[in-house]
Amino acid sequence: MKKLSLIFLLFTAALTTSAQNKQIDTLRVALSKAAGPDTIRMNILHELTRNYFVSKPDSALIFAHEYYDIAVKLKRVKDQASALNAIANSYSTLGDYVKAFSIYFKTIKLYENINDIPGMANEYSNIGSGYTSQQDYIKALPYLRLGLKKWLPYAQTHKLTGHTQKIQTAILLLNIGEVFLYTHQIDSADYYLQNSYVLSKKNNLLDLLGNIERDLGEVEAARGHKAAAFNYFRQSLPASVGQEDGEMLSITYLSMANLYHHDKQQDSAEYYAQKALEAASAQGYLQDVFNAGKVLYAYYEEDHNLPQAYKYLKITTATKDNLFSQDKVKQLLSLDFDEKQRQADIEAAHTEAQNRLRTYILSGGLVVLLLLALISWRNSRQRQRANSLLKSQNAEIEKQKKSVETTLGELKTTQNQLVQSAKMASLGEMTAGIAHEIQNPLNFVNNFSEVNKDLLEELKAESTKPKAERNEQLELELINDLINNELKINHHGKRADFIVKGMLEHSRTNTSERQATNINVLADEFLKLSYHGLRAKNKHFNADLVTHFDTSIPRMNIVQQDIGRVLINLFGNAFYAVNQKAKTAGKDYKPTVEVNTVQQNGSVLVSVKDNGTGIPDNIREKIMQPFFTTKPTGEGTGLGLSLSYDIVTKGHGGTIQVNSKEGEGSEFVIQLPLS
Repeated sequence: MKKLSLIFLLFTAALTTSAQNKQIDTLRVALSKAAGPDTIRMNILHELTRNYFVSKPDSALIFAHEYYDIAVKLKRVKDQASALNAIANSYSTLGDYVKAFSIYFKTIKLYENINDIPGMANEYSNIGSGYTSQQDYIKALPYLRLGLKKWLPYAQTHKLTGHTQKIQTAILLLNIGEVFLYTHQIDSADYYLQNSYVLSKKNNLLDLLGNIERDLGEVEAARGHKAAAFNYFRQSLPASVGQEDGEMLSITYLSMANLYHHDKQQDSAEYYAQKALEAASAQGYLQDVFNAGKVLYAYYEEDHNLPQAYKYLKITTATKDNLFSQDKVKQLLSLDFDEKQRQADIEAAHTEAQNRLRTYILSGGLVVLLLLALISWRNSRQRQRANSLLKSQNAEIEKQKKSVETTLGELKTTQNQLVQSAKMASLGEMTAGIAHEIQNPLNFVNNFSEVNKDLLEELKAESTKPKAERNEQLELELINDLINNELKINHHGKRADFIVKGMLEHSRTNTSERQATNINVLADEFLKLSYHGLRAKNKHFNADLVTHFDTSIPRMNIVQQDIGRVLINLFGNAFYAVNQKAKTAGKDYKPTVEVNTVQQNGSVLVSVKDNGTGIPDNIREKIMQPFFTTKPTGEGTGLGLSLSYDIVTKGHGGTIQVNSKEGEGSEFVIQLPLS
């Protein structure tokens, strides 16, 4: 009895100790004295596993296996799942994803058996993170979204507001944000990461802040904001060092290396890449060893330092073989297929149960109808009873009719509610887009207004001084600053007005009438209009205009102002592309915009071709989306091509296609039906 009390006191002391090393030492002393009972030993092993996970995942494995064995012996399903989760996390950290994923899927089944929604959500999040670590983002995102889908309704239903709820939500938001970051969807990444960051800072979730700050640094780096990126990276480093998290240190150092490399500071880039490799190697994080080695190999190859390049090529190749051997890839694919098949089987079983229930209901209905027919036949021999039965049946029919009418009314109401919900969801998405686009100019207006207020106060103070003490030069400078700031306020106010007008134009109902139009004349007029409009803003801009018009095209019934708007937008984009390329292409480059029309298979094709910068493959599918733009802030709203797409496809029943090669140019082809 005294020994049991001593063990309990040691265990309690360990949990209340803030220093991790001291906590581990106390727990190990408690473990050495806890030959039994199993429940206390199991709890000590659980805490040791949790403490060793960050710094020594291989040690965590040993304690987690013993933790699992005791949980099985005691038939504690939730503890079994917790132990398996710790084992899988350790294998994932060590880069053995085949074992990790196999155990994660086994853990999910245990949580399903006890209907533990938080446990299932956590495992799906871990699987998504594992795929993210392997850079398989296509597989990662569905699992992460499934985890968030299971977790958020559960947390809201159970009104969870504690630390566990907040850290789980923050982790899921962080993991989804990382997937969007690594797939170069920067705005989506920033949205999820900022939400995770606000939640973590507000609730002092120190374990997550370093990760989020590093990822926000990557977001700023992708946007070309180097100073902001370095600031986030440096903020994340103290948290990493304090936690002795080699994996996190490695990833942060590698992010800094890439940013220095992009800034052509090769010495700094190589220095931080080597620190990333050292941090990952020290604790055996194979995935991070592979990433750092690959970067160092590329850096030294650029420097033509072949001995060093070969050294890191060997490290990368060996690690890659360990991580991505053919057998491991096959096993991972098999595990992913098995889990998806299991989910499909669950859904099929649910559907089969529903069908079986419908069959039982239908069979019961048929039996009832047969009984009614039998009763009707039996009572038909007696007129009085037959008449009574007839009245009863009529009443029942009337009742059923009213029931059907009521049901139909409810269905219509539900249908209207669903349509309204869909409209509100669409409106919400559009409103979010408007808010995102208009925020930047409004921020400028607000900021310059605040500055002007301060300048006016200073000017007021100076003007009230005696004439001998007044600084007329200062007053003049303050007045000039006020004038300049007012010009900026006016500029950004017009910018906001332009965005709003663009949105109204995008959403307006088209009531214009179609007119018989010569498409060649229309294209020629708007080409010249667009060119001279750009020349009025930039007198140094020049381009060759090439036209090939098919004179056999008959007059077409189109809405002139709408098709004109489409052409002006395409011409403007073409001139912008060649102008951007002219800034770097050299003297031999000749900007050219070519417009062609041709009649083909009952349609007219209008093509706008340029030899400008072209469109990268990774964004070509997004250019027709509202608010997506490749132009710098202030030069485009991202509505031009979206509006053009709606006019051509919805307004005129045509199509618009894009052919482009990055660095060589682009071609937009509009197809309009003649009839």
